[in-house]
Amino acid sequence: MILRPSPNHDARPAGAVVDTLVLHYTGMATAEEALARLGDAAAKVSAHYLIEESGAVTALVAEDRRAWHAGQSSWRGRPDVNSRSIGIELVNPGHAFGYRPFPPGQMAALLDLGQAILARHPIPPRNVVGHADIAPARKEDPGELFDWRLLAAHGIGLWPDPTIAPVAGPAEDLLRRWGYAVPDLASVEQALVAFQRHFRPARCDGGADAETLALLGRLLAMAGEAA
Repeated sequence: MILRPSPNHDARPAGAVVDTLVLHYTGMATAEEALARLGDAAAKVSAHYLIEESGAVTALVAEDRRAWHAGQSSWRGRPDVNSRSIGIELVNPGHAFGYRPFPPGQMAALLDLGQAILARHPIPPRNVVGHADIAPARKEDPGELFDWRLLAAHGIGLWPDPTIAPVAGPAEDLLRRWGYAVPDLASVEQALVAFQRHFRPARCDGGADAETLALLGRLLAMAGEAA
């Protein structure tokens, strides 16, 4: 692991417990540009780790410090996600600069790092999220090409089990129960797009169709939510 400390962090609030893992893409043309920005005090942005497409991992902020990666955000009714999360940046040009799949070496490094983080912190599977999940009105990363199913298969996050009977309900209620801040930080349609990028990447249109609602309901059932 490469050490490249960023100045962009501060103390977590007293008593804060790290219970969320947030995945991002850098959305910049090169890894070096991303590292320069994450280390620039004037930018006031950082993450705990950055993983290059080769699989090289750079540590930027100590896990016991609050890195500034989430911005205005909320998950499961709690704002200030930075205070209780670990943030990982994945080098990828993003939708603005030629979005592309995340290569195997990068994903392998993420699996190793993610499993190590989960071993150190009490992060439940439903709290392994993308930046789009916690800020659906303004973010879309890591996007529809990211392999969330692979992570879940290695114990990092959840993936809907088609054999589970779904919890039923209107879209807004199911989204809120899963963790999205609707309508506070996003409209129902924006939250549905974020959800689909994560769990139904073949269709990211914000539609509350039967399959999307069933996926939401299955996840809630898997997380122990009552019908």
